Amino acid sequence: MAGLFSIKQFQRPAFMHSSDPLAHLTAKIVSDINEVASDEWDRCAGKATPFVRHGFLRALETSKSVCADTGWLPQHVIIEQKGRVLACAPLYLKSHSYGEYVFDWSWAEAYERAGGRYYPKLQCCVPFTPVTGPRLLVDPAYDVAHLRKMLIRAMMSLAQDHNCSSLHITFPGQGECEEMTRLGMLQRIGTQFHWQNHDYTDFDQFLAALSSRKRKAIRKERRQIRDSGVEMRALNGDAIKPGHWDAFYRFYRNTADRKWGPAHLNRDFFRHLQETMADHVVLIIGEQEGEMVCGAWNLTGSDTLFGRNWGCLERVKFLHFEACYYQAIDYAIAHGLSRVEAGAQGEHKIQRGYLPAPTYSAHWIRSQALSEAVERFLERERAAVREDQTLLNGMSPFKKEA
Repeated sequence: MAGLFSIKQFQRPAFMHSSDPLAHLTAKIVSDINEVASDEWDRCAGKATPFVRHGFLRALETSKSVCADTGWLPQHVIIEQKGRVLACAPLYLKSHSYGEYVFDWSWAEAYERAGGRYYPKLQCCVPFTPVTGPRLLVDPAYDVAHLRKMLIRAMMSLAQDHNCSSLHITFPGQGECEEMTRLGMLQRIGTQFHWQNHDYTDFDQFLAALSSRKRKAIRKERRQIRDSGVEMRALNGDAIKPGHWDAFYRFYRNTADRKWGPAHLNRDFFRHLQETMADHVVLIIGEQEGEMVCGAWNLTGSDTLFGRNWGCLERVKFLHFEACYYQAIDYAIAHGLSRVEAGAQGEHKIQRGYLPAPTYSAHWIRSQALSEAVERFLERERAAVREDQTLLNGMSPFKKEA
């Protein structure tokens, strides 16, 4: 159900002419993405990343992977003008810190030791999805900077109304994060590993850019996969059948149970994803002797392939690297994509051509004492992260320029 709240304190000055295109705005909160028309939401979301588009968020909610029972209560912020959506943001009321990939467990522990209550908190993000991209979604036909400010302030106001300890906006773009910090939020920096396509014509040309030792190592890994009899296929759109998703879901659950604990996504999520976003899905399937043995699912944006989850039944050496990293590079080159984001963590990605890239998050904490303590921590952490990124870049597998 949608709830209205006042944003008069965020509107433009009263003396502005009534023809101002941002006059008479209304903010509301919706607890079901289906209350917003998909074309209205997607006009603001754009095409750069599929994860903030209506179809992806709807698949999460309709499948009940995201709901109050899983600790993710949707509280999406919508800014309208006479029924037209001008801006929106995916927002959730959280009762825990699982599925976020920017870890604040120590903040919660410190606050609760001091007698405070850290949960509930507000989280602006894509659930279970550590991919970079816009979080403040604005119709580009309007004043983007002003509407972004309104979204941030509306979320802060909602956090106070809900008596939340904090508001967290994770994996926004750098420019968005800088706007957030100008409005009083605390900036945090992290590291992921991304592959950049320097107009390679094929995988061999990419390998030619690497040092001899790294090039030989990758060729050896790929050769071992071929020798094992595993054949890889990249499926997209209608080529992905229910049987492929059934197999992938077994792989996903098997790997999640062995490594990560309970899987966040249920089988119904992938059914809805196929119905709404099949053209964005790239499903890598590995077969051995006619049987599917591994899979990795990815989504495509306008210029990026985003790697998400993978799983396997057969433990073949280097299978993870082939399914998740090398097949992604092959696909990006073949389809003219400029970048591959291979998910969170993993320094082992460096020697496979995925170099360190900064990620950003912004945090507002209602308690002044906790906010000041976190700010001091983040100052030290940012310096350490930047130093670490410098060291990691020194491990690049690419040939050194003369």
